[in-house]
Amino acid sequence: MYARSCSRIDKNRPNNNDHETDLNYTLEMCRWLLKPIGMWPLVKKRACKLEKATSIVILFACFTCLLFVILPSGYSAFIVEKSVQNKVKLLGPVGFCVSSAIKYCYLITKSTVFGRCIEHVQRDWQMVEQPCHRDIMLKHASFSRQLIAICAIFLYTGGMSYHTVMQFLSKERNKQNFTVRLLAYPCFDTLLDTQSSPTYEIVFSVHCVAAIILYTVTTAAYSLAATFVTHICGQIQIQMARLENLVADSRGKSSFQDRLTVIVRSHGEVLRFSNNVEEALREICLTEIVESTLNMCMLEYYCLKEWENSDAIAILTYFTLLISFTFKVLIFCYIGEVLSEQCSQMAPASYNVEWYNLPPKEAYNLVLVSAISLYPPKLTAGNIIELSLNTFAAVVKTSVVYLNLLRTVTTW
Repeated sequence: MYARSCSRIDKNRPNNNDHETDLNYTLEMCRWLLKPIGMWPLVKKRACKLEKATSIVILFACFTCLLFVILPSGYSAFIVEKSVQNKVKLLGPVGFCVSSAIKYCYLITKSTVFGRCIEHVQRDWQMVEQPCHRDIMLKHASFSRQLIAICAIFLYTGGMSYHTVMQFLSKERNKQNFTVRLLAYPCFDTLLDTQSSPTYEIVFSVHCVAAIILYTVTTAAYSLAATFVTHICGQIQIQMARLENLVADSRGKSSFQDRLTVIVRSHGEVLRFSNNVEEALREICLTEIVESTLNMCMLEYYCLKEWENSDAIAILTYFTLLISFTFKVLIFCYIGEVLSEQCSQMAPASYNVEWYNLPPKEAYNLVLVSAISLYPPKLTAGNIIELSLNTFAAVVKTSVVYLNLLRTVTTW
């Protein structure tokens, strides 16, 4: 299809003198989220021994905090509590903690694949040749930062309100003429007197730290997905720009075969990068879809129950959490939709080239580019569910179905 004797691009010589600044701009928010949970040295290309040792300590501390929440909460939800209402009220927070811990484990086990993806992003920034191509990549990097910021605002606002504001202002705080010092999660009351000081303050602080870890893990997983997918979209836009100028630049120094070689090779790199991203995110996306479906169902149920209790603070808190979880799964499905749509645009772009002005042998070379684009890469949840806007609609419908089932069960 193209001359294999063409000289390859020297990947060791950066064409973009500002590649370090651009790369830092692209990965800055990912680094902010991955460092506090000890993940950044695991995905970093070159991490010193001190950074790796610090990462291990942070990972141990984070999992200790999570187990401090998960173990007593699970024990209370499945063994101690006998009331169905209380069990259901605990299942939502416990389920979110467990799913976040699972995502945390997946992030650790997939750190090598994430590292390869980051290296690919770095190479792409190094090899940017034209200012217009750099502008396209910066535009998509800015878009990913906006998505990450919105997701983080929703999650931290709703999540930390549940762990702080709701515990102090909810109506459940006053029972039988004395004030109960509420906690977001149950604790081993036989071992600790959580109503006395300073035990209550210590347990409350640990719960808040665990909450920050949970929401940081969730936002970090989302930030990696948004960054990589928007980067792929930027690369596809660059290939489409090259296709538009493929025939128009026929009078330039490089031949048609050389220009087409660059397009085909770059398109192949994008497809390989897409496969790496899908491999790194498939389990996390599956966990996210299942978790969001169940949590949306639980939060809808909690909103209805608190409406019956006329607890405005609890209603506002749960509704904010419901919006944050709905928005989070929406953005996951949206970036999956954008990935498939953008990659499929290569076929129309190759058709819109003025191929009728080319010699027949050269025009035939565009057929393979168009054919490959008919099967665009997709972001899937465990190779089971394709992430798209239709998937988001299915998640919302399923959560409502589970809500009706839950209301039926709890009224028995």
